[in-house]
This record gives sequence, structure tokens and C-alpha cells, in this order.
Amino acid sequence: MEGRIIDVKGKKLYIEHSNPFEGRPTIVFLHDSLGSVQLWRDFPAKLSETTQCNTLTYDRLGYGKSYSMLTHERPVNYMELEADLLNHLLIELNIDNAILFGHSDGGTIALITAAKYPERVKAVICEAGHIFVEDVTLKGVYDAWDAYKTTNLPERLQKYHGDKVETLFRAWTETWTREDYRTWNIEYLLKNIVVPLLFIQGEADEYGTLDQVEKTVSQVNGYAEKYIIPGIGHTPHKEVPELALKKATEFISKFF
Repeated sequence: MEGRIIDVKGKKLYIEHSNPFEGRPTIVFLHDSLGSVQLWRDFPAKLSETTQCNTLTYDRLGYGKSYSMLTHERPVNYMELEADLLNHLLIELNIDNAILFGHSDGGTIALITAAKYPERVKAVICEAGHIFVEDVTLKGVYDAWDAYKTTNLPERLQKYHGDKVETLFRAWTETWTREDYRTWNIEYLLKNIVVPLLFIQGEADEYGTLDQVEKTVSQVNGYAEKYIIPGIGHTPHKEVPELALKKATEFISKFF
């Protein structure tokens, strides 16, 4: 699919927007802390096919083919700001029937967006999202930093992010391990989520415990279900794509 750059409130975002199904919802894919449009691979197209829904994928600021660079010092509420920008992107594209599918940071941004902008969001699939910081999360971040310094991870990421790699990697690791980020928590927003929610998590997720799932589904005010996959880590849509695809399709088909 051919992508394009779109100006959203002065920010240059790279998007890929497929809109063949008139009157059907648009599944918006929100990538993780090191992700990009390209790294979703064929998962969005497959979910579009099984649900007959339109799709929107985009590179967040400082990622992939989006122009704007990150700074190492992100504010504590950076994901709330990303949710605000996503809302402006949906307005720009006249999307008011979004199903948000977010992975990791993207899952958190999906939850925040659903809480703040229920008029545009009709359902959420949160995959391995976070609502607070855990010790296991920090261990995962430190392990990733070690891998960045000792393996070819920088070169692998450069394929997708070009010269942004060092900045985005440091922005992620330095923000999450900062002392003032330890108390970051979005549980107060969850009561405002009234749309259907599916929370997918690998039981062996190296970045979060099942508390993230349980405390999310128990505090939202709409339909909520969880899908815990035994033996799977932080990226179910890559580790067991057929299971993630099947469950997401069932969930979407239940409501749309």
C-alpha cells in the first residue's frame, strides 16, 4: 500500500490508510516503543480481510517515516499527548468509527484515547499495554538496553527508523527508567472507557504481569474481556499471529 505524509497540528506523520469498505469501521494500528508501520507486516491487511474493516497505520512522532524528531527527555505524560495527537489525526481523516488496536505503548495510547475521546473510538484491542510501571517492566527495558549495546539491534532498527534510532531508543529507555516516571499511572482514566475492550496478553510477557490485564478489565465501564496466551511473550501478534488474528476477528465481529 502506498503511504503518504500528513500534517497534523504542524506534525508530519507518515500514514497508510486503506478505505475500501464504505460505512465500515476503521481499525487503527498503534505500534510499540520501537515499532513502525512496516513492522506490523501483513497483520493489518489480514485483519482487514477477516473483518471487512478499513485500516489506518501510522508512524508516531520520531518513528519510521514520520519527520518530527523526538528528544531524549519525554514528559511523564507523553502517551497522553500521543492520544491527543491521534484524536487530531482521526479528525483530519474524518474517522469517527475507529477500532483501536494498540501494542505495548500503543495499547496504552489506545486506552487513553478511548477514555478521552469516546465520540471517535468504538472499540479497543489492547495488546500488552501498561497502566502503571512494574519492576518486570523496568527489567525488560534494562535488558533491551543491554541488547542495544551488545548485539546488532541498532542495525536492525535502522532499517525501519533510519537516523532516528539512537534518539528514539534513548527516549524510550531513559523515560521509563527515570525516577519521576516510577509513579506514572493511568488507572484514573479507565472508568471513562465505555466501549468494548479486548485485552490480549502473553502469559510470559517480559514487560508486564497479568496485573496489567486484571486491573484494566475490572475498572472499565463497558464490555471487557481478556485473552491470556500461555507461554507467549510481549508480542502475540508476531509470536502467534494466527491466534491473535482469530481472537481479534471474533471480538470485532461480535460488535460490528
